[in-house]
Amino acid sequence: MNNKLSLRILLPTLASAVALSALISFSSAQNSPAGDGVVTTRSHIFTPVSDGIYHVTGTGTVNVMSHAMLIEGEHDLLVVDSHVSPNAGMALIEAIRNVSNKPVRYLINTHYHFDHAHGNQVFPQEVEIIGHTYTRQKLSGELGNVLEESTFISFTEGAPGQVASLQQQLAQETDAERRAELQGRLATAQAHLTSLGEIVPTPPNITIDESMSIYQAVNGGGREIRILHLGRGHTGGDVVVFLPEEKIVFTGDLMVPFIPYMGDAHVDEWPATLDRLKELDFETLLPGHGPIVQGKERINFLQAYLRDLWTNTDALKRQGLSAEQAAQQIDMTAHSGNYPQISGPGADVRAIRRIYQLL
Repeated sequence: MNNKLSLRILLPTLASAVALSALISFSSAQNSPAGDGVVTTRSHIFTPVSDGIYHVTGTGTVNVMSHAMLIEGEHDLLVVDSHVSPNAGMALIEAIRNVSNKPVRYLINTHYHFDHAHGNQVFPQEVEIIGHTYTRQKLSGELGNVLEESTFISFTEGAPGQVASLQQQLAQETDAERRAELQGRLATAQAHLTSLGEIVPTPPNITIDESMSIYQAVNGGGREIRILHLGRGHTGGDVVVFLPEEKIVFTGDLMVPFIPYMGDAHVDEWPATLDRLKELDFETLLPGHGPIVQGKERINFLQAYLRDLWTNTDALKRQGLSAEQAAQQIDMTAHSGNYPQISGPGADVRAIRRIYQLL
C-alpha cells in the first residue's frame, strides 16, 4: 500500500509555545548565532545544511540522547524526532524558538525507540505526529508496553546509579571549578531521571506504510518532503525523511556512522533496506546519532558488517553456543578498519540475542 498525502502548509494557531516558554527559561545571552549560520542555545545546536534545514544536536546541558531535524517553511515548521523524554522534548521546542518563531505543524518519528519518540507527549495537540504503522502499534501499547521492554530498560536502568555516583563525587570534591562542573552534570542527570518517570508513550496520529509526501510552502516556491519506509532494519518501522531537491536524507538509526544498536533489529533484512537507501539521490546524510555523513560509502561498511555478523552468529549457534557465549567469542575484527571501536573478539550481547531469536 502506498499512502501519498499532498499537504499544503497553512498557518495554524498554536497556543502552547507561550506555556512552554514558561517551563524552560533560557537567557538570550546563552543563545548565539555563529557566523556560519549555526545557532547555539543552552540545550541545542542547529547546524544549517541547506536553506531552512537544520541538523539538531544537543549541547549536553539537557540529556537528549539523539539528534533531530528542523525544516522551516514559509509559514510553519516540521520537526523530525522528539528526543528521549518530556524534559528533552520541551527543551527542543524552546530551543527551536531561537531559530524561528513560526509554529511547529508536523513531528515525524523515524522509529519508536525511546530516545527518538519519548518527547512526543509535550508537543501541542495541534501538531500532527507522523510515523510508520508499526511505530504507532509500538507506542500505542498494541504490541506491549515499550517501557517494559529490554531496550528501554537496558538504556535507562543505570540512570539512578549515575545520579548517586555524581552526588558522591560532589560530596568529596573540594576544588571550586570541579565542583561547579559536577553540579551541572548532576543537575542534568537528575532532570533526566525525573523525566524518565514522567514518560507517557505517545503514538503518531498519522501513519504510513510505504511513503508520504508533504509539500511545504517556501519563499519562491515549494519544497517536497518525502517520508519513506524502505524496509525493515533497525526496527520494524523505520522511516527516512528525504528532501529530493536539496539531496538531503535524515535516516534516524537506520544508518549511523558507527555500529548501531541491534536489539530490535531485522539484521537479515537490514542490508537490503540499505540498498534501497542508496538508490535515493542524496549527497548529505543526517544520522540520528553521530556526525553528518557525506556520500554513501559508509552505508557499504554497515552492510558488510551486518552480513558478516549474521553469518558468523549463525555459525556459532550451529556449534551449540549460547547467545552469551557467542557474543564473547564472535570475531568481527575484519571490520576494525571501518569501525575502530572493534579492538578484539566480541559483540553487543543484545544484538546476538536478537539474531538468535530471528534464527
